[in-house]
Amino acid sequence: MEYKFLASYILVLIALVYSYKEKLGIEKELLWNSIRAFVQLLVLGYILVYVFKLKNPFELLFILILMILFASYTAQKRVQLKEKGFLTAFASIFLASFIVLFSLIAIGVISFKPNEIIPVGGMVIGNSLNIYTLTVDRMKGEVKNTIDIIENMIALGATLKQALEFVIKKAIKAALIPTVNSLQTVGIIHIPGITTGMLLAGAEPLKAVSYQLVIMYMMVAVALFTALFTVNLSYKKVLITVAKNS
Repeated sequence: MEYKFLASYILVLIALVYSYKEKLGIEKELLWNSIRAFVQLLVLGYILVYVFKLKNPFELLFILILMILFASYTAQKRVQLKEKGFLTAFASIFLASFIVLFSLIAIGVISFKPNEIIPVGGMVIGNSLNIYTLTVDRMKGEVKNTIDIIENMIALGATLKQALEFVIKKAIKAALIPTVNSLQTVGIIHIPGITTGMLLAGAEPLKAVSYQLVIMYMMVAVALFTALFTVNLSYKKVLITVAKNS
């Protein structure tokens, strides 16, 4: 029974064949990442058994830091910012994630227990990673397309940040689109797994929905914080990166 999931890999094979025929150039990355996802989840399943038994808060913090380090490495590899790009990714993801996580702990929504902080932390850090890459990628595209306008504004006396203000706004707005779409469609198109799982386990509808709402609102906060930290920490590096790649 547990091996039937392998049949679903045919969906990945379809994507691989299409990418190869259309010469998209993502076959190797798609193949490797699909296999890596299986290995990582398999390892995670065994590791979590031990992680959920941890009592020392410093051990839990260490795990969260490791997750952020890996997220930062993945982000830098994806967007390839020049001039300390990894540190920029780390600072953005770290600040946004910890503000949200410790806000939730401070108001008593979650507690600093391994079975709560690690899964929730994973969702927060993962979403922060996505928002970071979306923000930087959009900024790079906008700067590349409007470099003449930016140069003219600077020549007329605008500071670099003032010249990039319209780029920053567009990047933040674009990065928040997936989060806004999720808020708009949850319960109608998107049926959350946590709500469904709790209902199947016999939980009251209000309790199941309340947990899901915490997660949704948490994602909104981490998306906004990540986008804000990203644009403020990376706008100079984005300009340098675009200039060097031109």
